[in-house]
Amino acid sequence: MTLRELRGADGATGAAGGRRRPVRAARTAWAAAAVLLLPVTGCAAQPPGGGFVLRYEQPAPADRDSSRFLKDRAPAESTLADLEAYVALPYRVTVTARSCAGEGTGYDPARHRIELCYDDLAEERALFRQAGSRDPDGDLAEVVRETLLHEAGHALVDALDLPLDGDRAEEDAADRFAQLMLVRGGPEGEHALLTAARGYELDAAADPARGPDPSDEHAPPAVRAESHRCAVHGAAPARHPDLATPARAHCATTWARTQATWTRDLSPLLR
Repeated sequence: MTLRELRGADGATGAAGGRRRPVRAARTAWAAAAVLLLPVTGCAAQPPGGGFVLRYEQPAPADRDSSRFLKDRAPAESTLADLEAYVALPYRVTVTARSCAGEGTGYDPARHRIELCYDDLAEERALFRQAGSRDPDGDLAEVVRETLLHEAGHALVDALDLPLDGDRAEEDAADRFAQLMLVRGGPEGEHALLTAARGYELDAAADPARGPDPSDEHAPPAVRAESHRCAVHGAAPARHPDLATPARAHCATTWARTQATWTRDLSPLLR
């Protein structure tokens, strides 16, 4: 999708190197206690312990609408609250919403930081509008949720030091973590996952002549879209009979493996 994830050769995020990725879990008092909003400047007291912390930077003039969208819709706050209710990180991971000047959304393991880029949001919304969406802002909020969960998957791979064989394996695992978290949310989460799948599909259709990017460690957008739909079908076939096809006969088994693998790997951090 058009929210991009760039990684340098050393695994850090940034402009050098290949793509990050296209943009692209509960305690009663989560809104007050689990997600902490840090000011951009000043000497605010640091929150104790670990966990996900959300910080908004001032946007560039061109990104003001996207910054306002994130604050008004608050998809990051609700997503991080879900994460905080499910896992206990041993250290702090800061989620920074900022103007990235084209660098793109991604996780920086050296700084334990997820960057969510204002400048990608308008492009993503435009894809849904052009496709005739009745609620492009709602669709965009769902994409942001899936994106943050994907990046949180990278942070958890990092925190758990999971032995994944290569960049593609980590990207696939991060996608599966997003699937786990959203499917845990029931019909609402399943809707978010299907919306994100639609976003990948729209991204691929926007430039049909574009071939595979050898520097991109992610699966192609169409493959990622199908993986999300397979997860939803495998987890809740009765709610999604429209997703039943012969090609998805394996999805229940695939979903069970995703759920079992991530639940086992997360066991040291589960609340």
